[in-house]
Amino acid sequence: MSLLPETGFVRLPQIIGDPKANPPIPPIIPVKKTCWWQGVKTGRFPKPVKLGPRVTAWRVEDIRDLIAKA
Repeated sequence: MSLLPETGFVRLPQIIGDPKANPPIPPIIPVKKTCWWQGVKTGRFPKPVKLGPRVTAWRVEDIRDLIAKA
């Protein structure tokens, strides 16, 4: 959880990681993108917040709660 900021929002690559980024982003929750979106749809993972027409993010507090429940 040390990779998460105290408050604010995180984008999907920050949550599930991105090995192709330079430098690579390690996953906080190691699942694939399709698994993540299916989990959002079923309620297993928190709902995102739309910050703009092409910007989707999650509240850090919701991600911390998800990790604490695991």
